Amino acid sequence: MNLYIRDMKVGLFFGSFNPIHVGHLILANYMIEETDLDQVWFVVSPQSPHKNKSSLLDEYQRLHLVELAIEDNPNFRASNIEFSMTKPSYTVDTLSILHDKFPKHNFTLIMGGDNLKTFHKWKNFETILAYHHIYCYNRPEATEGELFAHEKVKLFDAPQMKISASHIRKQIRKGQSVKYIVPENCLVYLDSIGAYKV
Repeated sequence: MNLYIRDMKVGLFFGSFNPIHVGHLILANYMIEETDLDQVWFVVSPQSPHKNKSSLLDEYQRLHLVELAIEDNPNFRASNIEFSMTKPSYTVDTLSILHDKFPKHNFTLIMGGDNLKTFHKWKNFETILAYHHIYCYNRPEATEGELFAHEKVKLFDAPQMKISASHIRKQIRKGQSVKYIVPENCLVYLDSIGAYKV
């Protein structure tokens, strides 16, 4: 059965996933198991407005890494919805396209407390909050602010691992192992394309 055709509550997990790692997967699985979400879609951002493009692996390679990492979980999907959008893409515009494409789905944003803390700086953030819930995994370094008490925001005490993609890239450049931090099939692919080694 194609799970895209029925009504679902979908959690949107945006990121550059440069590369995807077990911290992302643990968090996404928590959201499936502990909330009312039917699926989590990993929305691969070709260029985040807040990140330097020069540090990014090619967007299709990052999408493939996500597909490899989630291939055994029917509750996860990889999305390239932003690839054809004007760069840099903005969440409010992505949501508009998703609603046009999947009008019966209910989309919820998944984000950390650090992003929620600065959410008021996002393009048309009021519009996003008017039509969508935010499921926030409250990162320890985030300081609670006004939006943490918003009626559309739900806080979850999700398990979190102190893993950063930048640390993974640095380890690979140094020739050090990232086994157990990145899924094995992703490591095989990264090695095959020589990613992050220079």
